[in-house]
Amino acid sequence: MKRYGKYIKPYKTAFIFGPLLMLTEVAGEVTLPKLMSLIINEGVANRDVGYIAAMGLLMAATALIMAAGGVGGAYFSAKASISFTTDLRRDVFSQVQRFSFQNIDDFSTGSLVTRLTNDIQQMQQVIMMGLRMMLRAPGMLVGALIMAFFMNSRLAAVILVVIPLLALAIGVILKIAFPRFRIMQEAIDGLNSGIQEALTNVRVIKSFVREDFEEEKFRRNNETLRDRSLQAMNIVIATMPVMMLAMNITTVAVVWYGGNIIIAGEMQVGDLTAFTTYIVQILMSLMMLSMVFLQSSRAMASARRVNEILDTQIDLTDEKAARKDARVEEGRVEFRDVSFGYGKGNQGMVLEHITFTAMPGETIGIIGATGSGKTSLVQLIPRLYDVSSGSVLVDGVDVRDYSLRNLRNGVGMVLQKNVLFSGTIEENLRWGDEDASFEEVQQAAQSAQAKGFIESFTQGYDTEMGQGGVNVSGGQKQRLCIARALLKKPKILILDDSTSAVDTATEAQIRESFQKELKDTTKFIIAQRIGSVESADRIIVMDDGKIEAMGTHETLLETCRAYQEIYYSQKDRVEEA
Repeated sequence: MKRYGKYIKPYKTAFIFGPLLMLTEVAGEVTLPKLMSLIINEGVANRDVGYIAAMGLLMAATALIMAAGGVGGAYFSAKASISFTTDLRRDVFSQVQRFSFQNIDDFSTGSLVTRLTNDIQQMQQVIMMGLRMMLRAPGMLVGALIMAFFMNSRLAAVILVVIPLLALAIGVILKIAFPRFRIMQEAIDGLNSGIQEALTNVRVIKSFVREDFEEEKFRRNNETLRDRSLQAMNIVIATMPVMMLAMNITTVAVVWYGGNIIIAGEMQVGDLTAFTTYIVQILMSLMMLSMVFLQSSRAMASARRVNEILDTQIDLTDEKAARKDARVEEGRVEFRDVSFGYGKGNQGMVLEHITFTAMPGETIGIIGATGSGKTSLVQLIPRLYDVSSGSVLVDGVDVRDYSLRNLRNGVGMVLQKNVLFSGTIEENLRWGDEDASFEEVQQAAQSAQAKGFIESFTQGYDTEMGQGGVNVSGGQKQRLCIARALLKKPKILILDDSTSAVDTATEAQIRESFQKELKDTTKFIIAQRIGSVESADRIIVMDDGKIEAMGTHETLLETCRAYQEIYYSQKDRVEEA
C-alpha cells in the first residue's frame, strides 16, 4: 500500500468524501425500518392519520437525503478511482518505456497491453466499489445489529449463529478464487498476443492464405480464456446462492421465532416487520462485503501483475554514468575486445573478441551471412544492449558513461525493421528533429531520395500514414526512415540493411548524397549486397560472431576468401538475371 500512497494523496479529498457521503445512506437505511415500525405500532394501531402523514413525510425527507448522499458518494468514488488508475497507468507505461530490449523480451507484448489495460481496470473497479462499500457495508452491519438487539436481544441472537458460518464460507471461496483469477488474466495475455500478431501481420497471413490457421489459433486461445474464466466465475456464481440461502433460512427462523414472541404478547407486529428488515440489511451488508472481497481477490491478482512491471529491475540505465554531461561531438567509435550474448547470463555468445576503430567521417561497411552478428554489433553503439565483456567507446568515452539521452541523440539509426507511426509523413520525419524547419525536412527527404514520391501524393507531406506505413511501398518506407534519421543530423549514422528494398540506382543516389552532406558523420552500413558497401572506406566481413577480415573492397577481393565467395556468387546471379 505504501507504493500506492502517492496515487491517493493528490485525490485524498475524493477518497475521504466518497465513503463519508455513503454513510448518509447507512443512516437512512437504519432509520427507515424504525420509522415504519412506529407507523404500524402507533399510527395504524391508533388510526392516527396525522401521525402516519407526519412520519411518512419524515421518511420521504430521509430518502431524499439518502439519495443526495448516494449520488455524492458515487461521484467522489468514481473520481478517486479513475484518477488513481490514470496516474498509475501513466507510471506503468513510463516504466515500460524505460525498459531495455532485454526487459521487454521478458514480457510478451500482449501481456504488457493486458497489464496496462485490463489489469489496471480491475484495480479501478475494486477501488470504486471499495470506496462505496468501505463504510456503507460495515456501517449497515453494525447499525442494523445495534437496532436489532435494541428491539429484541433474544431474537437478534439468531443472526449471531449465521454470521460466523457465512464468514467461513466466504473465506473458503476467496482462497479458491485467487489463483483462478491470476490464471484467467494470463489467458487474456495469450488472447491479446494472438490478436496483435494476427492484425500486425495480416498481409502475410493473406498472402500465404493462412486465414483458416489463424482462425483456428484464435479459437483455441478464445476457448482457453472461456474455460479459465468459467473456472474463476464459478466461484463468483456460487457466492450468491450461498448468501441467499443463508438470508432466507435466517428470515424464516426470525419470522417463526418472532411470531411466537408476538403471540406471547412480548413484541409488537411493527417491531417484527422492522426487525425482519434489519436482518435482511445485516445479510445484505455481508453479501456486499463478500463481493468486495471477491473483487479484491481478482484485483490483487491484477495488482501483482502490475507490480511485476513496476518492480522489474531495468538492466540498462545511466544512473552510474560517470560523464552524464558528455555529448557525441566527433563520432569516433572504438570496439575493444567486445563479446556479447543475449539473455540472462549471456548464454551463447553472438559476438566474440571484436576490436576495431571507426574514425570520424569514415564509412564502415559490414557484410556477412545471416546470423553472423552484424545487427548485434551496431546495436551496442547506441547501447540498446550492454556488452558482456570488453567496451565500446564513442569519442573516447565508454558508452556506459554517457547519459542514454545524450548518447542516443548523437546516433541516428535505421533499424532492420522499418517502422512508421500513424500521423502525416511530416510528423513521422520530425521524429528526427521536431524543431526542424520545413526546408530542413524537405532537404532530409531529398537526401534520402524520398522527396519525389512524397510530393507526388495529393497531400504531399501532409499525407496520412496508415498504421505502420501500410499505404507506402517497402522501398518508400525505407527511404522515409532514412530521411527521419538524417533529419536528426547525427554524428554517427547506422543503416541496418535499410536499402534492401530500394533499386540499385536509387541506392547509389542515396550513397552519393551521404558523401556530400554527411562528410563529418561516421557511417555504418550493414548490407547483404556488396554493391551497397563496396565504396566504403573499410568493409568488415563478419562470420559466426567474429571479424573474418577488414579492409577496402579491392583488398578483400584479393585476400578474403569469404568476401570473394559472396562477391562472385552475387555477380553470377546478376549476370544470370
